Amino acid sequence: MKINVLKAAITASVLAIASAGAAQAQEYTFKLHHLLSDKAPAHTQMLAPWAAAVEENSGGAVKIEIFPAMSLGGRPPELIQQARDGVVDIVWTVNGYTPGLFPRTEVFELPDVFKNDPRAANLAMYDMFESDLKDDYQGVEVMFLHVHGGQAIHMRDKLVRTPADFEGLKLRIPTRTGAWVIEALGASPVAMPVPDLPQALAKGVIDGALIPWEIIAPLKIQEQTQYQIEGIAKERLGTTSFQVSMNKARWDGLPPEIQKAFRDASGRDWWGQVGDVWRGTDDHGIGMAVESGNEHITLTEEETQAFRDALAPVVDRWIEEVTGNGIDGAGLVEKARAGIAANGMN
Repeated sequence: MKINVLKAAITASVLAIASAGAAQAQEYTFKLHHLLSDKAPAHTQMLAPWAAAVEENSGGAVKIEIFPAMSLGGRPPELIQQARDGVVDIVWTVNGYTPGLFPRTEVFELPDVFKNDPRAANLAMYDMFESDLKDDYQGVEVMFLHVHGGQAIHMRDKLVRTPADFEGLKLRIPTRTGAWVIEALGASPVAMPVPDLPQALAKGVIDGALIPWEIIAPLKIQEQTQYQIEGIAKERLGTTSFQVSMNKARWDGLPPEIQKAFRDASGRDWWGQVGDVWRGTDDHGIGMAVESGNEHITLTEEETQAFRDALAPVVDRWIEEVTGNGIDGAGLVEKARAGIAANGMN
């Protein structure tokens, strides 16, 4: 009897020590909130691997709990404020869900600035962040920025091949720069978070959307559309910018070794890898659409040039607006184009 009691006491002591060690190992727990499901490539191929890298870099001192699909409450446009207010620690969000809040970063969304290379755009953003973009991000500490594969055209049942074909249509877009693109084509922009897109297409609230191929898989967009259209050499009508950012007060309260764990997982190479992830998921998405019977249209060089010409005023409009707010819009366009060219194919 005494032996059994002794064994039980030893076992309890070992378990208590192990539990204490585990609790001590994970000293810093963070909540990461985002808008898509845990099946979306953004979750499985970007956010989860990044969180795992931070945890590994910290030697087990950090635990990042990921809450997908707005499971902590609120709507997608509220994510950045949730981070700023400290409601959550970290968010992944679309910059354009809060129009005008990130004006400098918008330069990378513009048509004929971004064409078809998310890796190059991400690296250019990294290179310009400290000197040109950082002032956009008050109240948060940016872990990384990125763009997606670019605004391709998804249509319910109408094939469009020229700017004139858009006259009178309604198209979804999440950003104000995208809205300007749609207006320049003679269509009406309809703003909505991307999770609302399938229902809007199914009910005919919109005729189509400007969104990358990547979103086809998680939202089953191939079931609500017939045509997927893009320019020559995968050229797109601009793109959308995103951020993964932490509440600034939470960041400032971390010791240097924990900050280093985050920084080491969020360096320049990672920004480039994120571009590769979004290119790969884009290719997967269009493959799903074609396999389901949709028609994938690649415009000719002449047709693509017609869109470039029609959308040139969008860049001028952006430069004029941000310059009026004291930002060197023309200089940012020049630097962004040069940075993308230096880092990729454009």
